[in-house]
Amino acid sequence: MAALQHEVNKKRPFELAEQEAFLNLIRTAADLEGPLLGVLKPHGLTPSTYNVLRILRGSGKAGRHASDIGCDMVVRVPDVTRLVDRLEHRGLVERERSTSDRRVVIVRISKQGLGLLKKLDEPVMQVHREQLGHLSDDELRTLNGLLVKARKAEGED
Repeated sequence: MAALQHEVNKKRPFELAEQEAFLNLIRTAADLEGPLLGVLKPHGLTPSTYNVLRILRGSGKAGRHASDIGCDMVVRVPDVTRLVDRLEHRGLVERERSTSDRRVVIVRISKQGLGLLKKLDEPVMQVHREQLGHLSDDELRTLNGLLVKARKAEGED
C-alpha cells in the first residue's frame, strides 16, 4: 500500500499516479504550513501577509506598485489590496500615491515592518531547517527541480 493511501485510509489504490502526486503535494503543503503558522500567528501574520512584507523588504526604499505585488506572491491571492490594508492599519507598510500618475499607489515597508521581519527571520529559517534539513543538498535540488517542472505544462519553457 502506498504511503499516502495508508495515511488517508484509502482502501483502493489511486486511479492515477498523477492524482496521487497531486494529493501528496496538497498533503505535504498542509503539513509544512502548520509550523510556519505557529511562528507567524502570534505576530498577527498569515503566510500571505508575511509574503507581502518580504516582497516589500526586497523592493527597498523604492517600494512596489500595489498592482505588482500580487505577481510576485508565492501563493497568489485575489485581493492583495485587502492584505495591504491590514498591514497598513498595523503600521507595517506605508502607501503613497504617485505624483506623476495619481492612479498608481506605491507601497513600502515601514520601519516597524522591517523590525518585525528581522525578528521573524531566524524562527522562520529554523522551521525550514527542522522540516527539510533531513534532505541532502542533492535531494533538495532534485525536489526543487521536480516542483518547478510540475508547475510547467509540457513544452512550456
